[in-house]
Amino acid sequence: MYDKIFNETDMITLQNILRQKKQSITTAESCTGGLIAHMITKIPNSSNVFNGSIVSYSNNIKNKELNVQNITLDNYGAVSCEVVREMLEGSIQKFDADYAIAVSGIAGPGGGSTTKPVGTVVIGCIGPTSTKEIDIYHFEGSREEVQIQAAKTGLKKILEFIQKTIDK
Repeated sequence: MYDKIFNETDMITLQNILRQKKQSITTAESCTGGLIAHMITKIPNSSNVFNGSIVSYSNNIKNKELNVQNITLDNYGAVSCEVVREMLEGSIQKFDADYAIAVSGIAGPGGGSTTKPVGTVVIGCIGPTSTKEIDIYHFEGSREEVQIQAAKTGLKKILEFIQKTIDK
């Protein structure tokens, strides 16, 4: 499902690049509930590029495990570029990784608002130089479809991000 966004061949490419560069990746996931980590670990030998991840579904865990500041959560909400930025920084430190993906969003069917409707997902990437790319997406479909699109978009984003940073 949604293989046009990101598929197994893309995952193998991603992992081979990391392996060749002796680099690693981690994830900090909220609305995807560990789906990105699952997709990474479906590939054999992923342990030499994947240190681990955290599903920080609640704000409490975002704060305690990823050092997302409560003031950031209060001022911007969990589904925001500001929170994803702090999730990225916290996860890369926690798992001693070179790259990280962070995702926070509203998968539905409830929980949306006029400013952040169901399907709103913030996805960010960070690399070894602390360069970050964070974007807001709007996906459509069922809860599962939103989660799959978010996970695959996050993986596509990190692959493109890594390819750009390696070319420099």
